This record gives sequence, structure tokens and C-alpha cells, in this order.
Amino acid sequence: MIPALIDLKRAGDDGLAAQLTSQLRSLIATGRLGKGIALPSSRSLASDLGVSRNTVTYAFEQLAAEGYLAASHGRRPVVMVDGGERIEAAGVVASRGRSAKPQLSPWASRIKQTDWPMSYQAPLKPLRPGHGDFREFPNEIWARCLRRRAVRAARRELGSVNRTRLREALAHYLATSRGVRATADQILILPSAQAALTLIAAVLVSPGDDVWVEDPGYPGAAAAFRASGARVMGIRLDEQGMQRMPGPAAPKLIFMTPSHQHPTGRLMSLARRTEFLGMSRPGKTWIVEDDYDGEFHYDSRPVPALQGIDAHGRVFYVGTFSKAMTSDIRLGYLVVPPALVDTLEIAQRHIGLIASSHIQEALAEFIADGHFLAHLRRMRRLYHVRRDHLVEGLGRHLGEVLSVEVPSGGIQLVARLKRGRADQAAVRRLVAAGVETRALSSLALGQPRDHGLLLGFAAWRESEISAAVRTMASCF
Repeated sequence: MIPALIDLKRAGDDGLAAQLTSQLRSLIATGRLGKGIALPSSRSLASDLGVSRNTVTYAFEQLAAEGYLAASHGRRPVVMVDGGERIEAAGVVASRGRSAKPQLSPWASRIKQTDWPMSYQAPLKPLRPGHGDFREFPNEIWARCLRRRAVRAARRELGSVNRTRLREALAHYLATSRGVRATADQILILPSAQAALTLIAAVLVSPGDDVWVEDPGYPGAAAAFRASGARVMGIRLDEQGMQRMPGPAAPKLIFMTPSHQHPTGRLMSLARRTEFLGMSRPGKTWIVEDDYDGEFHYDSRPVPALQGIDAHGRVFYVGTFSKAMTSDIRLGYLVVPPALVDTLEIAQRHIGLIASSHIQEALAEFIADGHFLAHLRRMRRLYHVRRDHLVEGLGRHLGEVLSVEVPSGGIQLVARLKRGRADQAAVRRLVAAGVETRALSSLALGQPRDHGLLLGFAAWRESEISAAVRTMASCF
């Protein structure tokens, strides 16, 4: 009887032993093999199924270890589970009826309704925003740094990792290039910039706290703060960037991208920056400054970071290496106000947002030897040319359809639709044609007021940009 219930697939993805184990487990758990039934001997069942005795022995031993069978030397295995109990071990027996809908948290339910990260992210195609050109990265030099650090990691004793070298190099770089005022002790190295936002939210945000974010803005910020139960409020933009809300009530956190607003590319004025600093209070209202692509400025010298003009320790400064180097280097960093350094260091370890030590050391070497700055200088020249090439092509082929906002820096730009508001429909047409872009309306927290396309230029060579623009023209 039992062999007739078993159906082994010789060409299946799972091996014969795994298939036999799974099918016997299912027969027992669903009650088709009841408690007390003696199974055939391993020799007999192997002969009936046309498999090796070792295959059957493995299945019997595994099910005995899981408590489904009682097996002893010289005796046939006996079923130990009452089928009436309907034991359905996780991942073992699928329900015969309709699967119950998972009960998600309110936060998880909301993020499933968004398009962040973009649902069509693989493979990479022109003109996807948010990416630098990994093909231009000095991979051979980076590989040498990694190899040296990996070899040294294998030789050293446990606990001898130099955990300050990268932070010291970063403190110097950020001071000279972005005007950030911080010691190495204030810098935390994390797996990504998104991890930095998650850490800040976990430490500072309580359920019901108000958090302001830019609207339109970076969806990952809203996701991180909502996960901690915050009431996230989208604040509209004007030509100076994020506007200050009227009224006496200040939020717990304000998230902004003042040096290059995401996605519009607008620069927050000094007067507006001073306004926000004036309303923030250490311990009550904090500012999170995300300088996601602050390394790339083309038309003028970069404006110093907001953190650099904060004299009272109210601003967190968030950065990443994924835009300046390559997205495969999953490292971000967080400059923490002095009063919170100890707390965030402990929270970082508790949450597990730890970056690989040998990658940190390799990156410290990459920076110290001058490779990082040399790469940045080259990329600034290259991306500047690509930005201008995309702007020129859009004006020539799509000037009647799109109004382009030329950013002073960054790796992407906004092209607004002159007629109609069907930017998401336009994105679907473009993606189907092989051009990846993002609808500006999809970055709104509430009712969208901005409609257009977010187009990346940094990752694409001029010939690829030209081809993508021609494809866009044919779609429109």
C-alpha cells in the first residue's frame, strides 16, 4: 500500500532521499499513515520503489529525528504521530484549503502599496535614476585593497581590527569637501544610508511622534520613520526647497536633502537653512540631513553641509559610498550629534546594523592612497558631460513634451510633462520599450501635485543616452 502512495521524480530538483522524506512526512501529518502503523523495512521499501537502501534509510532516520517515526535496529519503523492531530510543521505540509492571508503590520501593508524600491529594478537599463557608472570604477585597484585586507584579516588575532581608520579618513574628507564638523568618534559606519535612517528612527522616534519629510521626496525616509510608528507629514517645496510649516508645534524629526533635493535637485537657501536650525532644539527636534550625492557638483563650488553650520548638535548627517563608487559596496555612514554617540553605538550593535570590518579597512586604504578622490574628480568631469548631453537631447527631441530642470549637480534630473498628468502611464510605456525612468508623482506622500519623469544620466554613456532619448521620442 505505501509504495503506491509514493511518487518519486528521477529528474526532479530535489534528490530522491529528500523527496521520499517529504512525501512520507506529508502522509503521516495528514493522517493517511496513522499512529501505530508499521512501515515496510528499508530493504523492502527500497526494492518496491526502485531506489537504493541508503535512500530509504536516510528518510527513516530523518523522520525518526523529527519525532514522526520510532525506529530501532532490526525492527520496522512505526508511526508515532496521530494523523488526527493534523500536525503541519512549518514548511512541511501545505494546507489543503485556501491559505490564510498573512496579518501584516500597518507599516508593512503600506509599503506593499508603494513603488519603492522600484518594482522593475532588474536588469539595469537606461535611464534608471539613482546610479553611477560602475563600469568606470577602478575595480582592479579596489580588488587589490580588498585582497590585502582579507589576507591581513586571516592572519590577525580576534579583536585586533582597526575600527577607527575609516572613520578618521572620513572625518578629514567630510571636513574638507563638505564642511562637516565632526570627530572620528561621531561617525558610525553602516551597511547603507537606509540603515542609518532605520537606526535614527529606532533610537529617537516613538509611536505618534510627528516627523516631517519633503514632498515629493525620498520614499525610504518615510518608510523608515513609519516603521517606528511616526506620523509622517509630507512638506511641500518651493524654489528654496522644503518649506517651514507655520504654527508653534515642532516635530520630533525633520528629514531633508538640502544640498540637492531628492528628486527635484533644488538647493536649499542659506536663509531657509537658518530657519530650520532656529526651530530645532536638541532633545526635542532633530534634523536629519541626507547628502546622498553631495560629491557631484558641476556648475559651482558645492554648498557646505547644513551640519557644518549647526553650532548646537542638532543635525544628523547621512552619506553613502554607493553613488560615488559602486552600488555593490554596501557602506553608508552617519555623523551623530555628540550627545547621542554612545546611545547610537549601542543601538547599532543591538539591531545588528554592522558593516564588514575588512571592507571598511579596504575602503580606508582606498581613500588614504588617494584613489577615492582621483575617482571622484574623474567622475565629476564625466557626469557633467553626460548631464549636458541628456539635457541637449531632450530639448532637441522632446522639447514640445518635456520641460527639463537642469540640476547643478547630482546624477539625475527631472523632466516635467508639459501637457497632461499621465506620468505613470508614460513610465509604463517607456519601461516596456527598454528605458527605465520614474514617475515624479510616485514620490509624493499624499495627492501628487508634481508630474514628470526622473531620469538618470550618470550611469550611461553618451551613445546610450542618445539611443534612450530616441526611444523616448518614439514612445511619446
